[in-house]
Amino acid sequence: MSHAAPQPARDTVAPSGAEPESADVLFHRLNNLLGVVLVNAELLEAKAPDAASQARAGQVVASVLDALATARALRARIGS
Repeated sequence: MSHAAPQPARDTVAPSGAEPESADVLFHRLNNLLGVVLVNAELLEAKAPDAASQARAGQVVASVLDALATARALRARIGS
């Protein structure tokens, strides 16, 4: 099975003269990335060949859901 190499994160520092990305844009990107991880973890959990693999995938699902909740709380706190 081949895996694509992870892509480097886009630079959040704006090129000279441009505005940096807003908090809204950064939260949107974060939610999109966490959504991809969540969907893949849920798929792994559903198709896990054994209980140990299913439990590990379930831990990833729970962690991503926690990360999404933390991002929402942070966004609400900074007023974005």
